[in-house]
Amino acid sequence: MSRGFLFFDQDSRTLSQIRDGDRAGLLSLYQQNRRPVVSLVTRNGGSADDAEDILQESVVIVWERVRAGTFEPHARVSTFLFGVARNLWLRRLARRRREGPMDFDLDLLPADGAGAGDEAEEERSEAVRLAFKRLGEPCRTLLLLYYWERLTMSEISGQLGFANANVAKAKKYQCKEQLRQFMTEINHD
Repeated sequence: MSRGFLFFDQDSRTLSQIRDGDRAGLLSLYQQNRRPVVSLVTRNGGSADDAEDILQESVVIVWERVRAGTFEPHARVSTFLFGVARNLWLRRLARRRREGPMDFDLDLLPADGAGAGDEAEEERSEAVRLAFKRLGEPCRTLLLLYYWERLTMSEISGQLGFANANVAKAKKYQCKEQLRQFMTEINHD
């Protein structure tokens, strides 16, 4: 027997369940890998919600590969899933560093009056809220998914029916520019 096919009984059972489409395999993957993935994400700057998202994405990736017959068992399933989770988390961290934390509000707020106190901050917040209300769809949903839900462009393109992530990215830019324009108009009224 090839070394790549030596599994512990649990791995064999889980892989068999997944191949058969048995949801018990999905639950088993989730339960067996929850603690190490949550630990990985939370020890490396993530929240409990981030950890759950990464765990779910990782389980789905393993599930899909096994079901498609593209999973090649060279290690324990948990080792493979942990590697997937690690890669997903590293990519998400890199994306966050590139984008900056919640740069949405900061990019839209006018520079004049910055630091003038709570009243100026309240006025800027109200201006952002009013400008956001003027946005139509899909801009409003796209910006919410990206900045507050922190979905990837691929995830957003799937949810909003765009052709691909590049189309979603271009639309995000257009929406953000439209929001900037609304902010400018509101601030000059």
